[in-house]
Amino acid sequence: MIRIVIAEDQKMLLGALAALIDLEEDMTVVGKANNGVDAVKLVHQHQPDICIMDIEMPGKSGLDAAEELKGSGCKVVILTTFARTGYFERAVKAGVDGYMLKDSPSEELASSIRSVIAGRRIYASELVDEAYNQENPLTDRENEVLLLMADGKNTKEIASQLYITTGTVRNYISVILDKLEVTNRIEAIKRFKEKGWFR
Repeated sequence: MIRIVIAEDQKMLLGALAALIDLEEDMTVVGKANNGVDAVKLVHQHQPDICIMDIEMPGKSGLDAAEELKGSGCKVVILTTFARTGYFERAVKAGVDGYMLKDSPSEELASSIRSVIAGRRIYASELVDEAYNQENPLTDRENEVLLLMADGKNTKEIASQLYITTGTVRNYISVILDKLEVTNRIEAIKRFKEKGWFR
C-alpha cells in the first residue's frame, strides 16, 4: 500500500484529492495538511512513502517544505497551478520527485504516483521545455539590487547596504529594467516574481 500525505491550502481541493487517491486500491491517504509547516510534521509523524504538495501555502511554502524533507526518505511531488520556470528550477534543486500541474487529467495523478514510487521522476513536459529556454538574465549583483528594491529600500539605502554609490545603484536599476524589459521598479519586481526567480 502506498502511504500518502497531501498538503494543499484550498480545503475543497484537499478533500477532493484525498477522495480521488483513496479510490485507488493500492493507495491510502494517511495525513492532510493545509500548510507547509503541518505537512513537514505529518511526514515525520506518519513516515509516508510520498507527500503531494502545493507550492503557495501559508506558514511555509511547498518548496521550503520540500527542501526541509530532502533526505527524509519521503518522496515529494509538487502539484501546483504555477507553471513558473523559477519554481520548477528550485523544485528540481530541492530534489523533488515530481512536478505536476493541477490542470493535468486526474487519472495522471495516480499513474504519476506509481511511477515516482518505482523510482522515476515525473515533470510536466511544458515546464521542462520552458526551463531550458528561460533563465534569470540578471547577474548576482543585479539580483541583490532587485531583492533590496523588493524589500522597499530606496536608492540611497541600497547604496549604503551594498557599499556602492547611488550613481552605481541607478546604473544597476537601469540595466535591470532593460534586461527584464520593463519600465519601472514595480514592474521589475512583479516580472521577477512571476518568473519565480526570487530565492
